[in-house]
Amino acid sequence: MKRLAGKVAIVTGGASGMGRATVMRFLSEGAKVVVADLNEANGKETLAVAKAQGHDDAIAFIRCDVAKESDVDATVAEAEKRFGRLDIAYLNAGVGGAFGPIAETSVEDWDYTFAVLTRSVFLGMKHASLAMKKHGDGGVILVTASIAGMIGGGGSHAYSAAKAACISLIDNVAAELGPDRIRVVGIAPGVISTPLVHRGRPEKYEKQFAQQPWPDRGEPEHIADVAAFLCSDDARFITGETIKVDGGLLAQGVALWGTGQDNTFMKSAGVNRGTTGEAMVVRTLQPGDNRK
Repeated sequence: MKRLAGKVAIVTGGASGMGRATVMRFLSEGAKVVVADLNEANGKETLAVAKAQGHDDAIAFIRCDVAKESDVDATVAEAEKRFGRLDIAYLNAGVGGAFGPIAETSVEDWDYTFAVLTRSVFLGMKHASLAMKKHGDGGVILVTASIAGMIGGGGSHAYSAAKAACISLIDNVAAELGPDRIRVVGIAPGVISTPLVHRGRPEKYEKQFAQQPWPDRGEPEHIADVAAFLCSDDARFITGETIKVDGGLLAQGVALWGTGQDNTFMKSAGVNRGTTGEAMVVRTLQPGDNRK
């Protein structure tokens, strides 16, 4: 039996990487899915892939800026209009965000990072929970967190702080929504081979993949497998939990990007806008820049 049969799901950032892999897994498990993404070209491609696999009537796409409340509200409304209800909200959309030394990080890039990674989760939880309460039999809110939010050395300052905030939200909102039978859970990926990480050059990140104890590279499908489990009734007694899916990376300690001034994030500054279709900004730093 398909584990998500009859369920209606939203997947933000669902047009590429872990999001797209999870969309395909949800569809294969019997769910109807609304793909929400800022990148319309990737969205159309995802629809084409799904329809080629025979899921014509079970998928829809909506362009969504997850940092805007009106867009998030409209995405939830689209799921209800198209498929009648909402059972699962996978709040997955993300970007690399601001990177570089603290002194080189602009307020605008910091705020952008938190808007996409943290405000979006708040908005998704808010509007998804309202929709789930309407039909009275609960639901699941799943969040893509990160091991970077659990320990130092896993990402840039801004990204790590934003993901740590998401993990705290998972804990606190799970306690609030438990009586409504709405489970709130998270996945904390390690290094996963997605366009957000490698930006079309996976070979550039072999060093990061090689640091994990498990010999296989992290792939989007590994995240999709865990997402399908957490959103199914097999996980019906799990809430307020963020599960590491990192090939044992965090178990052995992590300094993925180097240490001190040799950290990759210290050699340049800017903002990574992920697969949104918007341009990445990078400034190469010269020795001594704001490091006195």
